Amino acid sequence: MITFVSADWVAARLDSPDILLLDPRRPMKYLQGHLKNAVNLPVFRAFGVDGKLLPPDDLARWIGAAGLDEQKAPVLYDSPEGQNSAMLAWILEYLGHTDVHMLDIFYERWVAEKREAFYKPVEATPKTFTTRVNPQIRVTLNDLRAEPIVKLIDFRSKEEYTGERDMDGKPGHLPGAVNIVWRDLVGQSQVVLGSKEKIEQLLTAAGIKRNDHIVAYCRSGPRASLGYLALRQCGYAVRLYDGSYAEWARSGLPVEATKV
Repeated sequence: MITFVSADWVAARLDSPDILLLDPRRPMKYLQGHLKNAVNLPVFRAFGVDGKLLPPDDLARWIGAAGLDEQKAPVLYDSPEGQNSAMLAWILEYLGHTDVHMLDIFYERWVAEKREAFYKPVEATPKTFTTRVNPQIRVTLNDLRAEPIVKLIDFRSKEEYTGERDMDGKPGHLPGAVNIVWRDLVGQSQVVLGSKEKIEQLLTAAGIKRNDHIVAYCRSGPRASLGYLALRQCGYAVRLYDGSYAEWARSGLPVEATKV
């Protein structure tokens, strides 16, 4: 379960041996300021040169090298729009780590509230991260081909969805998918997610029903992981297609382009 926690909750535990603060942003961003004792675990390194998510054993070595094991609860935070922390949270959940916490505001608000920031990199103490892969929250290309009766939500920009912007040589979206732009999920005043009421309104407008079997996708996973997180917080049954549109476009399967 991914649990949102307040800045006060995090501030009271910065030196706790029971948690591990993980900063999933890129190293340059991390060195411009981070939370006390936070280890940099840039989520882009969870993907291979082909853009695909690394195998579970490789992910386990990567996460373990940052100092996470079963003895510590990970606490994640991010900068706008939260794709890095959402993707890392999903990866941890996929690998079987069920006690994941996420700061409910962005790092920039932490600083704006005059909370302490640090600039020297924190050296990790490598641990052994044990995986218990949970395939029920992930969808593969073969799954989608075998299981066509799902509700697809495309969390890319409106222009990518309609086909007006082509990033993969095959403009459009997966057949039957509806579009919710990931940025619309973000809350006001540097809050990671909008209210449940706001998210429910977006889902209702897109024709999503409570009993739908939902698959979230974007181009390569991170934007859709924010959608996954938002829907899970609202109690929807949702899985992530991390291969997303980039993989689908390469597969030779049909796409739809809809001008709006």
